[in-house]
Amino acid sequence: MAQPKVQNGGTEKAMTEAVKFTALKPQLTVEAPKAVDAVQFYKTAFGAVLTGRTTHPKRKAEQELPLILSAQLELAGTTILVSDIADDSAAPAKTGGTGVVLCLETEDVEAAIANAIKAGAVAEGDVAEGEDACGGGRVGKVKDPYGFVWEISSPAKNCADVEA
Repeated sequence: MAQPKVQNGGTEKAMTEAVKFTALKPQLTVEAPKAVDAVQFYKTAFGAVLTGRTTHPKRKAEQELPLILSAQLELAGTTILVSDIADDSAAPAKTGGTGVVLCLETEDVEAAIANAIKAGAVAEGDVAEGEDACGGGRVGKVKDPYGFVWEISSPAKNCADVEA
């Protein structure tokens, strides 16, 4: 008997019992104790808003490391988490923000890049025309002080529909 055709290595049963997710929250991890500084950078450079934070349960205010363990920021309608990696953390050591590009859309690409640079980011090349993921608009990149690359582009005008 032939098996039903499924995509991406799933099974028919797995496809019918799909779980609906309500949010995707990228987590940016930085070397301890830099989460406080990173939160301030994202607020200054990109206008992020601090909406919550978790403090380390074993730290006291007079200890050397700050109380923050993880902060929740709202940025462009998305929630991102910024966290310290402490020496006693079970999380893997972070060596930089390689492998991930965070994308922001704005009508004023040049001003957004200028703000990020004033806050401590470094430009990655020049602003170019028509090189964003959906083909069109202006796009530039900056690397923040924590090693993460941010692509700042104008909204794409003609993204192609993807066939399901």
